[in-house]
Amino acid sequence: MRTFDFSPLYRSAIGFDRLAQLFDESQRDAQPSYPPYNIELVSEDQYRITMAVAGFDRSEIEIETERDTLKITGRKAREEGARNFLHRGIASRNFEHTFQLADHVHVVGAKLDNGLLNIELKREIPEALKPRKIAIDGVADNVHALEQKAA
Repeated sequence: MRTFDFSPLYRSAIGFDRLAQLFDESQRDAQPSYPPYNIELVSEDQYRITMAVAGFDRSEIEIETERDTLKITGRKAREEGARNFLHRGIASRNFEHTFQLADHVHVVGAKLDNGLLNIELKREIPEALKPRKIAIDGVADNVHALEQKAA
């Protein structure tokens, strides 16, 4: 049994249909395991995706974001001439990986080093969405943004 019934969620929560859709898609679409990758929590609001792309050149890898999706594509250039392998253990096939990004998570940069592609991500919450303290007397001068406490 690999299906979930999200109807109770739809009855009591508003705006969480995207979450249910993500669960639904994760059950249906199995992500390919090539190339292998890690997702690392660097700090409270910083993440890193490390992908093993041995044999790929910078020009053969494309990274793009569209709204809440990060897509990493590797297209291996055609080799000139036939090669005669006695053993072929290094995969050099094309790949495409997509990652769903949470709200306010943005790609900061990418770096290819020693066959590892590192993609840095950061969550940046806009000032308008941060918690604010509201004065009870309604005096506008007493409205202050709450300071985030360092852990």
